[in-house]
Amino acid sequence: MIYVVATIELVAGKREEFLALQRSLLPLVRAEAGCIEYVPTVDVALSDPPKTPLRADTIIMQEKWETLAHLKAHAVAPHMNDFRVKSKVLVIHTKVEVFEPVK
Repeated sequence: MIYVVATIELVAGKREEFLALQRSLLPLVRAEAGCIEYVPTVDVALSDPPKTPLRADTIIMQEKWETLAHLKAHAVAPHMNDFRVKSKVLVIHTKVEVFEPVK
């Protein structure tokens, strides 16, 4: 299994606009071969007040894929390329981290 954590830093105040675009993408990705989980997440305060500031303009994608080959196919899927074009003006920076379980 392959795990992905993609941190997407957005233009200030554009999180809801980004999520609206992403909602149409989610079923397409989840239908891809090898997709186990594909979930947008946001920060949650663990304490009150939070010990670290919440990132109001950040989305963290939590992904699970059966294999690295499935993830690579996802990265070049036409709907992903289309989504990148549509969301480009909303995104400042994306950091993608890929992991596998220790055996």
